[in-house]
Amino acid sequence: MRIIALEEHVSFPELIQRIAPELITGRGWPLPDDPESPLQRVQPQLQEVGPRRLQAMDAAGITMQVLSVSGAGADLLSAEEGPQLARDYNDAVARKIAENPARFAGFAHLPMTAPEAAADELERTVRELGYCGAMINGLTENRFLDDPKFAPLLQRAEQLEVPLYLHPNIPPALVRQTYYEGLPPALSTQLGMAGIGWHIETAVHVLRLVLSGTFERYPRLQLIIGHMGETLPMLMARCDSIFQPKMTGLSRTISETLQQQVYITTSGIFTQPPLQAAIATFGIDRVLFSVDYPFSTNDQGRAFLDAMALAPADVAKIAHGNADRLLKLPVQ
Repeated sequence: MRIIALEEHVSFPELIQRIAPELITGRGWPLPDDPESPLQRVQPQLQEVGPRRLQAMDAAGITMQVLSVSGAGADLLSAEEGPQLARDYNDAVARKIAENPARFAGFAHLPMTAPEAAADELERTVRELGYCGAMINGLTENRFLDDPKFAPLLQRAEQLEVPLYLHPNIPPALVRQTYYEGLPPALSTQLGMAGIGWHIETAVHVLRLVLSGTFERYPRLQLIIGHMGETLPMLMARCDSIFQPKMTGLSRTISETLQQQVYITTSGIFTQPPLQAAIATFGIDRVLFSVDYPFSTNDQGRAFLDAMALAPADVAKIAHGNADRLLKLPVQ
């Protein structure tokens, strides 16, 4: 069976080294050479896009990975400096894709502190490099995507008919201090990130895009979020109850907007109850397979896919059909 994995990461130390260390640590990211960094154990897999990655894919039957940049990047740089790093990162990833175009595709890395340049870089990567869309890592300078500053990017993504993948990022400093500190460091870090903080922040981010009317202003914009919907399947009916149209002034309910403009992936969530909730709320045509490599393993993702108690046609939609349609992937 053809299997497409959408949230599969890369990180190139030689490009991260172009970012001042104080900008990296100020945002909460560890430095690349920090021996205590949780990224250290997977850095060899992050930077390798070649035989070892392909071997791991083959062992699990993964047909294609859509690559995206993980960790410190152009969003930490100024509006003047960010565009060049983003361009260089995208060109570097594109060279890796070109070596195995049947096995790899890409989401663009964008200079989010310069939204006009980000829109232009999205268009360049889509038109010239064949990218499938872009990945955006959480907040930029403490701003959500509903901020008017990002209108040029959202408009361009809609015009190009490519999705934006909204991935979590490290919480801003004040959020970390208020919600997550006071525990042993490793626990504080994970509570604010993969433990729960990432998922809640992304859910809030998506709901802001709904409640601000951003999705209504860009009705053809498509967003992808990972981790089985970042808690939104569980909360969708609650949100409909609380945010009724008479309060929001919007033409659609929360669930209608989510079901029409948001896709979700399975990245890093490999148990059946969340999948059942995702399908029941977003619908089978809006659920996409992902592993979250190398933070999760291809074997975990494949075992989960094989265990899905669904009709073969529905498994095929999750495994590749929905992704092929949304990302306009060439089917070999």
